[in-house]
Amino acid sequence: MSDNTTVNAVIFDMDGLLLDSETLAMDALVISGRELGYDMPDDFCQAMIGMPADRCREMVVETYGEDFPLKAFFDGQETALHRLVEEGALTTKKGVEKLLDLLDQHQIPRAIATSSSRYRTDRHLEKAGLGGRFNAIVSRDDVSQGKPHAEPYLTAAKALGVEPERCLALEDSYNGIRAAHAAGIRVIMVPDLLPPTDEMRELTFDIVDSLEDVAKWLAPRLSAN
Repeated sequence: MSDNTTVNAVIFDMDGLLLDSETLAMDALVISGRELGYDMPDDFCQAMIGMPADRCREMVVETYGEDFPLKAFFDGQETALHRLVEEGALTTKKGVEKLLDLLDQHQIPRAIATSSSRYRTDRHLEKAGLGGRFNAIVSRDDVSQGKPHAEPYLTAAKALGVEPERCLALEDSYNGIRAAHAAGIRVIMVPDLLPPTDEMRELTFDIVDSLEDVAKWLAPRLSAN
């Protein structure tokens, strides 16, 4: 897809891209680990960003051993995250409303491709006031292989009825960018907790500071649709 190609659909990651939720998820991991008597360093928690839940479980076992109380840990994280969200800590990222309004104006279909569960996805979108603003949602529960595999993005493009090369993906995580690229979808990185790397610069079409920048880039490419 060249720079001049119009965009017929947009596929969003959710955590760290639409929602300022990655920091909350990390905080919840630390809280749950502390309650079980384990130290969860920030860099270890950060390494799980963008990973499917099954891979996160593998990483914990690899780091803390087979005797680690895995179920209690992730149940505790879910409880802590739920509490943080209920306390009003979940917010949208800069530029979300502006970008979605632009897509509404041009009647551009959009989907979410996320590594979160369907329950968490639906609940967090509703809490953030974004429920009903997407034509399709592909959660980790809806695919057999999560990011960095291409399946989440291919499934989202199919659900929108748009060829992958006519879509634009928006991501903040390394695995999400790898997944979109593997699906043949042009991807823009909007960094959250993970900084751009040489690999990400190679795989992405562009790296921008916020979704406001994405809206500015998209506007002239939607008017011809």
